[in-house]
Amino acid sequence: MYFHRHIEPTIERIAKRKPVIVLTGARQVGKSTMLKTVYKNINYITLNRPFVRESAKENPSTFFEVNRPPLIIDEIQKAAELFDYIKDIVDEDEDKKKGQFYLTGSQSMKLMKNIGESLAGRAGVVKMLGLSMREISNVTCCEPFLPSREYMEEMDKAKIGHDYERTIGCIHRGFFPELYETESDLLDWSDFYSSYFQTYIEKDIKDVLNIQDESAFIKFVRAAASLTGEMLNMATIAEMCGKDVKTVRAWLSVLESGGLVYLLEPYYNNFSKRLTKTPKLYFLDTGLACWLLGWNTPGQLANGAMWGHMFESFVFAEILKSYYNNGIAKPSLYYYRDADKNEIDLLIENGEAVHPVEIKTTGDPNRSMVKAFGCLDNIPGKKAGVGAVVCLAKDRLPISENVWILPVRYV
Repeated sequence: MYFHRHIEPTIERIAKRKPVIVLTGARQVGKSTMLKTVYKNINYITLNRPFVRESAKENPSTFFEVNRPPLIIDEIQKAAELFDYIKDIVDEDEDKKKGQFYLTGSQSMKLMKNIGESLAGRAGVVKMLGLSMREISNVTCCEPFLPSREYMEEMDKAKIGHDYERTIGCIHRGFFPELYETESDLLDWSDFYSSYFQTYIEKDIKDVLNIQDESAFIKFVRAAASLTGEMLNMATIAEMCGKDVKTVRAWLSVLESGGLVYLLEPYYNNFSKRLTKTPKLYFLDTGLACWLLGWNTPGQLANGAMWGHMFESFVFAEILKSYYNNGIAKPSLYYYRDADKNEIDLLIENGEAVHPVEIKTTGDPNRSMVKAFGCLDNIPGKKAGVGAVVCLAKDRLPISENVWILPVRYV
């Protein structure tokens, strides 16, 4: 079963302006499936196949004589030799055609280095995550999340039914498309993530890192998953996996560039030196995080000690997807924390307005949960926009004059 992806119009829009489109994202989030579905008449080549990869690396000129654009090339970072030839083909095109190369890669660290060196100005880069709840629910609204009246009224039209059990089930299952192709049980779930993680280590990590101690790396990934939704503490992770902070920093950058984690920067403005400068760590697929931590059923997750952090990670990832799907690779998303421990889970900067968002597992939020929103009144040159408490409530309701209770289906 194919779910239409909200990123499809973004790809089409960029393909009208750029000769090269680069689609990055974690392994198996649906990059090549989406491109093959939308561009059925374009030839598709994957460099995961050893013979094809060696041919591309050893004879790139012959490779492009046989495979003429327009062309989809999957896992392009496995043959860096192709980038200079793509540049030459694009530059020599007398008609300056757009949408000639659609390149995908699951390890953006190597990919972006090659793009910066060879395809600067010629390529449009788009980031892709797993399925969103909107896509799974066939919601047509694909606007970036913003707790504005216009956005909320647009989502009102979607009329998505509230289903607490379904929400928990999806958070536990995760958002890789393969898990939604057919009905599956918890054994299928476990088998998928076990295979996924081993493939990730074998095909992605070992391409980038020279890991001598695989067991320590596995402990590191589990440590990162256990701290999702919390302020990043390199020393804690280093202690949990038995490595030094320098190694942890290098390993974390690979998880980040591979689309598995996101470091949410704190909102920092020169108006105050009392604001924290430490980012928050989010694991972007809650299903993978649950598997890594041994939360083997939705019930264990919802009744466990990490339920609040996992729910927050889910909501943040859904909001991030809404921006990535619109081609916004670096959305203005932050969190707030000051020396007095006033904290706001998420800030969305939109022009002069800063929109505060709290994320709670309650179904009945109250005003005390948004008292920190008043801290935004002191930011020079900015004004507090409409705020929200994203939670498990059934209905959208005002909690104060400028803050709304938003059921989680609104993200």
